[in-house]
Amino acid sequence: MRVLLVEDDEMIGRSLREALSARGWSVDWVKDGLLAQSAWADGDYACVLLDLGLPKRDGVEVLRQARGRGDATPVVVLTARDGVDDRIYGLDVGADDYLLKPYEVRELVARMRAVIRRRDGSAHSLVGNAALQLDLTTREVLLAGERSQLSAREFALLHALLERPGAILSREQLENRIYGWGDEVSSNAVDVLIHGMRRKLGPDAIRNVRGLGWRVAMPTADARSAA
Repeated sequence: MRVLLVEDDEMIGRSLREALSARGWSVDWVKDGLLAQSAWADGDYACVLLDLGLPKRDGVEVLRQARGRGDATPVVVLTARDGVDDRIYGLDVGADDYLLKPYEVRELVARMRAVIRRRDGSAHSLVGNAALQLDLTTREVLLAGERSQLSAREFALLHALLERPGAILSREQLENRIYGWGDEVSSNAVDVLIHGMRRKLGPDAIRNVRGLGWRVAMPTADARSAA
């Protein structure tokens, strides 16, 4: 999944981007508050990792403006500000979680998964419906109860579709969720991913809507009532 990292410390930013990329996240990294506002407004992110002590515009103001325009992207604040009042203020402004520096990357990733699950309306690690689910912890797909591994980009694509079952997502929307800045994206990259996933999940798992994009089916009435 695609994440926006807002961190002005060169060493912390570089090491965190490398650690998250190694775990399958697509990371866009910016180093000041103004660039953060621009990237956040233009991007489609699963999560934002936000430092508060930023040049040009403070992280709290960046967060306040995002929430003011109705943006509900999950936010984990990463900061050295360890005062209780600072933490309370950040959460009140709209942060979903707060992690003090220094931190363990494993804990950060667990918190990222947790805020994304809450955004998806789920208290557990599974999202989807009775027929097709994603396990956000193991990054596996469950089809009729059987687990299969997905690549990082397959996972990001399927997660984007399962967030809004029945909604049609365009090629551009899916590319924005899968690829980060600087990634070379071929014209048929999404088609290739979906072709491979249909081989794993069946031809009807992801449906093409000619000229518009792709979608996954809405849960049936029986599946909804049983959930």
